[in-house]
Amino acid sequence: MPEAVVDLEIQLLLEALYQRYHYDFRHYARASIKRRLVQARDQLGYATISAMQDRVLHDASMLPRLLDYLTVQVSEMFRDPTYFRALREKVLPHLKTYPSLKVWIAGSSTGEEVYSLAILFKEEGLYDRTLFYATDINPEALAAAEAGVYALDRIRKFTENHQKSGGRSSLSDYYTAAYGRAVFDKSLRERVVFSDHSLVTDAVFAEMHLISCRNVMIYFDRPLQDRAIGLFRDSLARKGFLGLGSKESLRFSAHAGGFSDFVPGEKIYQRREP
Repeated sequence: MPEAVVDLEIQLLLEALYQRYHYDFRHYARASIKRRLVQARDQLGYATISAMQDRVLHDASMLPRLLDYLTVQVSEMFRDPTYFRALREKVLPHLKTYPSLKVWIAGSSTGEEVYSLAILFKEEGLYDRTLFYATDINPEALAAAEAGVYALDRIRKFTENHQKSGGRSSLSDYYTAAYGRAVFDKSLRERVVFSDHSLVTDAVFAEMHLISCRNVMIYFDRPLQDRAIGLFRDSLARKGFLGLGSKESLRFSAHAGGFSDFVPGEKIYQRREP
């Protein structure tokens, strides 16, 4: 099939998803979306993307399967340990001056970063005065995050990352292992609100002291990246902090002037006052 036809099919499918289910992927980076939709078409057994569109429009049970392809759930606990070390050593000393805190993990996927931050805040004595908001557009990913169950063969890497991040305890203090799975303690979820939120269409919902949104905006086109960064700026408390992924930057954003570099090497920024 000509590539131009495939591109048109993709455009129509993305518009259909928005009109039918209000999931807006129209401003995601098109090359990435195309790769994922072609993979979904082939693995789910459809001859064309149009046939897949017909199915998802008329069968809502197909939507979660398609969302699993369109949303990326690849993470690990304490991923990029130097980022968490920078939070521990540079950011949290500032946050300790507040009587209460709000932290937003945007694009929380299946929860690895949520539990990483909960453990970090516990180790630094801040957990009990912090409310965490874990948001994603994929309801199945949110359900997995809330369950806090991970394959046991992933724990070695999680543990290694935790140690490299400057962990003050043993990661094994926070989970129970059985039947090839690690179940993280429910105490780590007592201060977490798991909620659906879209950086594409939704608005500010609270004033945050720290926003961690890593490896999400690399899938957005430039206008959508600008929208998300503007949303983060408007969501941050005075002198609040924003953490991005290692391949992400504010450099080309129209909102770059609203932030100052705080830990440049780890893509941690601080809201700049007007």
